[in-house]
Amino acid sequence: MTTCHPAPYEHERDVALHAVARASALCRKVQAGLITEETLAKQDRSPVTVADYGSQAVILHFIKQAFPHDPVVAEEDSQALRDPANATLCATVAQHVQEILPDVAGEEILADIDRGQHGGGASGRFWTLDPIDGTKGFIRKEQYAVALALIEDGNVVLAVLGCPNLPAGRLEDDDTVGVVVHATVGGGTFLQTLGGGVARRVSVSATSDGPGAAFCESVESGHSAHDQSARMAETLGITRASVRLDSQCKYAVVARGEADIYLRLPTRADYEEKIWDHAAGALVVEEAGGTVTDITGEPLDFTQGRTLSRNKGIIATNGTLHPVVLAAITANK
Repeated sequence: MTTCHPAPYEHERDVALHAVARASALCRKVQAGLITEETLAKQDRSPVTVADYGSQAVILHFIKQAFPHDPVVAEEDSQALRDPANATLCATVAQHVQEILPDVAGEEILADIDRGQHGGGASGRFWTLDPIDGTKGFIRKEQYAVALALIEDGNVVLAVLGCPNLPAGRLEDDDTVGVVVHATVGGGTFLQTLGGGVARRVSVSATSDGPGAAFCESVESGHSAHDQSARMAETLGITRASVRLDSQCKYAVVARGEADIYLRLPTRADYEEKIWDHAAGALVVEEAGGTVTDITGEPLDFTQGRTLSRNKGIIATNGTLHPVVLAAITANK
């Protein structure tokens, strides 16, 4: 008699996919209902604040239900929401969360948000979450991501990226918008629609020379040094226009072969990248056949707590181009 064993992390993956899909639905609704021409003109960040807290509450609630002993490293805490001066904001967050989790009371929502205060580290198992990665993209109604990853003993073993505004095909397509990209260690990277469509395996590009490559960069120059990227492009002989979009959607675009190189070059010598900004994206690229390191070629070190304190900057490529990108960075120091 043949015994069927579940694939590694299958249960964790299914819970994470469900949680990210529900949180992405919340983010979409907040974005559609709260972002107006007036909020854009006033640079009002309250919609993304509502979505940030709501997304974290929803995902951490599902993780608590399925894995009650798993700690979480996440971006937000409930301190501001508990301030009486922010009662309206707190009520708005609760309203959106309860549309998804109707039986969750106000205090439980705040407690779920606060489950994300784990310190991380080199041993044990924990999740890391960025409830909305790419806040400015969210406000502009462009690209943002809901990024969830599972880390065991310093190694990312599961990644789920919800990209509510990313087309299922290429960036210029708009027939089906909203995807989730997910990966398990040793199991490959897959893309499916947020509605739960059939998952298809994706792979990085086969581009092997600099002139044929395309950069993927942040829209905001404050997140990465665009002037340095331009010098890098010149060194590599790249003439194609950079693909610019916010959030860990850049990792998804590299993973599915639409861009070849993602650079996040430091804008400050003392800046430490947060683990929730890169854990999910890094595994998605690596399991699609690519390579992710810092700008010195060192692997990303997720053992140091809540930041990548031993790393400097980020390079994600299709793998083939990684050595020449590292050489170009050295040449431009």
